[in-house]
Amino acid sequence: METIIQMEARYCAANYDPLPVVLTRGAGVWLWDVHGKRYLDMMSAYSAVSFGHSHPALVDALAAQARRLAVTSRAFHTDRLAPFLQTLCEMTGMARALPMNTGAEAVETAIKAARKWAYQVKGVQPERAQIIVCDGNFAGRTTTIVGFSSEAQYREGFGPFTPGFVSVPFGDAAALEAAITPDAAAFLVEPIQGEAGIVVPPEGYLRACREICSRHRVLLICDEVQTGLGRTGQLLACQHDGVRPDGLTLGKALGGGLLPVSAFLASEEVMSVFRPGDHGSTFGGNPLAAAVGLAALRLLRDEGLAERAEAQGRRLMDGLRRIRHPAIRDIRGRGLLIGLELDPAIVSAREFCERLMRQGVLSKDTHHTVVRFAPPLIISAQQVDEALAIIESVFAALPAPILPAGEAKRLAA
Repeated sequence: METIIQMEARYCAANYDPLPVVLTRGAGVWLWDVHGKRYLDMMSAYSAVSFGHSHPALVDALAAQARRLAVTSRAFHTDRLAPFLQTLCEMTGMARALPMNTGAEAVETAIKAARKWAYQVKGVQPERAQIIVCDGNFAGRTTTIVGFSSEAQYREGFGPFTPGFVSVPFGDAAALEAAITPDAAAFLVEPIQGEAGIVVPPEGYLRACREICSRHRVLLICDEVQTGLGRTGQLLACQHDGVRPDGLTLGKALGGGLLPVSAFLASEEVMSVFRPGDHGSTFGGNPLAAAVGLAALRLLRDEGLAERAEAQGRRLMDGLRRIRHPAIRDIRGRGLLIGLELDPAIVSAREFCERLMRQGVLSKDTHHTVVRFAPPLIISAQQVDEALAIIESVFAALPAPILPAGEAKRLAA
């Protein structure tokens, strides 16, 4: 294992800092390293593996389509794309979809659509369109997207950045309304911020944003690349607030954990701004991706995985909240997207993840203080309980900090 890690360090750019484990196989919620040790996957590749590793229905769809036709480009029609997009639009309630590959590409597509809509439909003067985003956002790693990030490391050394973005506090609908000018084209928002540390906005926030955007004729675009497709206990996280956006980005789980598949979906009015030649992708909408995407959507629908995420997420959340330890600052989330915030004075999130790894659970920290728990949606109650037992044992093994009397009394209650 050390040789493989050293070889990767020798030849790979150092833009990641992986946990010291070398994985070789996955099935369902389980992963195995090169020594045969089994781990419970509590991260799902940032929600890309929502259906579990190597799901037989998805692997069969991939293999069958790969033997028939994989890539042609969008220069030609294929028999796989239309059924995929029809199912995607019908399930989400959106009028049209533009297929891409990565989540970042879907967001870039949304930005282009919003700007062109502002000029052609709303009547914003050329080169003046503004898109409002939120502090703490994460939508990808392209130069345009990191340009509107509030995370210093994502921006450092990569400028100059694309203008036309205004950032407001997440969860503050009044701040959104105050930022709207006649040049405002869209509000791009994650219903729950993932990379910021699983940050859940106040109840009714998205509903208030919908009303504000409608009143000011500003597009509401929900970035559901991580939260969408059942992860939070609804098909879309925006549905918790009963909201239908004007635009929607999906990715990660759309590829079934096998391929990068994404899409920007929107109303007829928004999507009608695109003409042939305005936008494209060599691989976007390829028949292999469409076949896997369609199989993933059918699996999500037919096996009731959003409902399963709601039930097992509640079990996981309740179990975490029963753990009493001074290192725990907060537990938050929805469905099977949960963040455990730790006191770095007691234990860093990275160290906690390494301790979990040694006990057979894999997860990853975000922002140094939050451990994310986002297992595949197929996880069972028994497997949730196994994870909880290991998490509790890791807390129990932490060196005991010296606490003020009042804090010790609170934890004992």
